[in-house]
Amino acid sequence: MHHMFFRRATRWAVGLFVLFALSGAAIAADAASPYRIVGYATGWDPAQTKDVGKIDTLIFAFAQLKDGRVVLDEDRAKTLQTLLALKSANPKLKVTVSVGGWSVGGFSEAASSEAGRRQFADTAAQMLATQHADGLDVDWEYPGHHESGIRFSPDDKANFTLLLKAVRASLDRTGQKDGKHYSLSVAIADGPFVSAVDIPAINPLLDWFNLMTYDFVNSNTPTTGHHTGLHASPLIKGDGRTTDRAVQQFLAAGVPPKKLVIGAALYGREFADVHADHDGLYQPYGHFVNMLAWPDLKAHYIDKQGYVRHWDDVAKAPWLWNAKTHHFITYDDPQSIAAKMAYIKAQHLGGIMYWEQTNDPADELLDAMWKGLHD
Repeated sequence: MHHMFFRRATRWAVGLFVLFALSGAAIAADAASPYRIVGYATGWDPAQTKDVGKIDTLIFAFAQLKDGRVVLDEDRAKTLQTLLALKSANPKLKVTVSVGGWSVGGFSEAASSEAGRRQFADTAAQMLATQHADGLDVDWEYPGHHESGIRFSPDDKANFTLLLKAVRASLDRTGQKDGKHYSLSVAIADGPFVSAVDIPAINPLLDWFNLMTYDFVNSNTPTTGHHTGLHASPLIKGDGRTTDRAVQQFLAAGVPPKKLVIGAALYGREFADVHADHDGLYQPYGHFVNMLAWPDLKAHYIDKQGYVRHWDDVAKAPWLWNAKTHHFITYDDPQSIAAKMAYIKAQHLGGIMYWEQTNDPADELLDAMWKGLHD
């Protein structure tokens, strides 16, 4: 039809048509890009501002849970305001606030009574309104679990749902007054770490799930491995955790694919005294060394000082093995991120999330995410 129109139209009309078609295409492309890039940020490096247009949502980490109230101290409020200031040049950017984090307790206690849940919900909504932020991310690690050293209870499963219900209601009330929709997301793990989460019950309350598909191997796991692997390595034992397994678990619980945002790591994890079989992959180790930010990995480790890069083409993940020192490092890089982006598109997921903004000051890994979605 367009071809006929072009043949008959005057040059002016063609010009006008093309103009409208292009602007329409731009709007359609905008509306039709269902994937988002979500970044947790503990701070902001001004050098990154040039790339902020690539990010859909920045999640400030963290607000505190004090005596059952969600609060921001002065320093944290300042950091949040730095992130919110980025919206002036990027009006489409959303900035939300995460409460909690690894080893942050008080959730089980706050969620255990109706009054406690209401206080948590109302103080959270009040804080967002006061700060002019766009939503809340609840990062309870983890309901019904004590691994991070926090209090837990057998009632956490039911109470987590009730807590999120209270938060959703409070955000909606505040949003009606402010004329906006405050989003609600959770940072959530997989496998055994959601044994006390009623995924089908919390699903309708949430705008999306931030799947923490990293730290699969850490100081508490018996072997090394891919800490943020996409698929199961042939060497993985049993129901070892992977990104795909996490996604399938949430899909099986009825979560729509577009609400699942998988995680990427802007850091690696290093292990020492590792058994040499399979170049250290999925092997017992003596001790966990530390976490290494991406710039550090690039500058000092990847194919340097005896650390040789290997690629697991099944898991779609790189690792470093030092045959001399028996040190092993697992991490994400542009190649593994490209594989994750292809997976997001193939599965029609919501997008990618990463921890954490300041670990990638030159935005190399962010660029890999952006390119993967726009190829």
